[in-house]
Amino acid sequence: MSQAPPGSRLDALEKLLKHGQDSALLRFGLGRAYLEAGRIQEAVVHLEAAVTLDPGYSAAWKQYAQALVQSGQTEEAAAVYERGITTAEGRGDLQAAKEMAVFLKRLRRVAEKNAPT
Repeated sequence: MSQAPPGSRLDALEKLLKHGQDSALLRFGLGRAYLEAGRIQEAVVHLEAAVTLDPGYSAAWKQYAQALVQSGQTEEAAAVYERGITTAEGRGDLQAAKEMAVFLKRLRRVAEKNAPT
């Protein structure tokens, strides 16, 4: 079974959004599809909307932070990882919390390495 090209999936998801079917899951899907298409800023917008619509959506927090890292917004990404970790722990989603903690630690390590001395 072949997958649809990213553009057609994006078109289908955007059509759902235009028809008023907005939801955290739809925004998460749009964010991921935009990331796959290399359209990072658009991904950031949709992933931010996903966590706004459902602040308890652990996977969306993680993907949102990763999109921010890819866009070069590392300080914002660190704050999003922290919020995502708190959210995931509060929901008992310990695996997601651990994953985000690892990404946050790596992000901070890179930031320290690149900090002016």
